[in-house]
Amino acid sequence: MSISFHKEEIEFELPAEDHLEQWLTAIAKKEKKTIIQLSYIFCSDQYLLEINKTYLGHDYYTDIITFPYKQDREVESDIFISIDRIRENAIEYKTTFQQELLRVIVHGLLHMLGYGDKTEEDQIEMTKMEDHSISLWHELTKV
Repeated sequence: MSISFHKEEIEFELPAEDHLEQWLTAIAKKEKKTIIQLSYIFCSDQYLLEINKTYLGHDYYTDIITFPYKQDREVESDIFISIDRIRENAIEYKTTFQQELLRVIVHGLLHMLGYGDKTEEDQIEMTKMEDHSISLWHELTKV
């Protein structure tokens, strides 16, 4: 199992990586899945826009793009997250940067675990799972 975190072209405070690994592993385990390899790449809007244009043919900003390599009982993926979008979303949704960052980090994993967000019903289920996962984060990181 390997979970890694990389910063491209941007600086910000990331929660403790060992806590993130423990959290993400626990979420996958609850869904009866195993993380084989998960790479989070945190970047700027411009960096992610170029990926969006090049690989998906989309010319717009987004907060996250997942590239699934294996998505059955075992999960392998690269997950790109725009820190610029996280900052703006935190303001828009009246939450902290850290809470929004956790939400988007887990959102990427939830996609890899089979949760979608294309329909209203899927969005409701995704939000429910994000909220549950963030509650788990707070339980795991209590001092």
